[in-house]
Amino acid sequence: MSVTAPPSALRRRTGIAAGAALLALAATGCSGLGRTAVGPVSYTTGQDGVVTVHSPSVKGCHTMGPGGASKVDNRTLVDMILYTTRDCSGRGTAYVATTLSDTNAPRALPWRSYSFVH
Repeated sequence: MSVTAPPSALRRRTGIAAGAALLALAATGCSGLGRTAVGPVSYTTGQDGVVTVHSPSVKGCHTMGPGGASKVDNRTLVDMILYTTRDCSGRGTAYVATTLSDTNAPRALPWRSYSFVH
């Protein structure tokens, strides 16, 4: 004895499987396009000027002004890493979680770049 599903049930299952496959392809195809760290990053320069960058890209290294920054506010939805170099490399980093800040000691090197943890 064999049991088979009615044709309408088979079409529904096939449609659901095809829809799930298309959704998965669309999600992976668009995931890297224009991803931003939703929210602002603000930093204070050596001349007490405040620079605000709204929703920067989560990819790559972001440089700060020529003099660097003494205070950084991460008001994005993504954690960030601060660097004392202009190319997001080397030692002397600081991890700043989302919605937190970092202030350098008066004699410390300024922050010169940042990247996001993604």
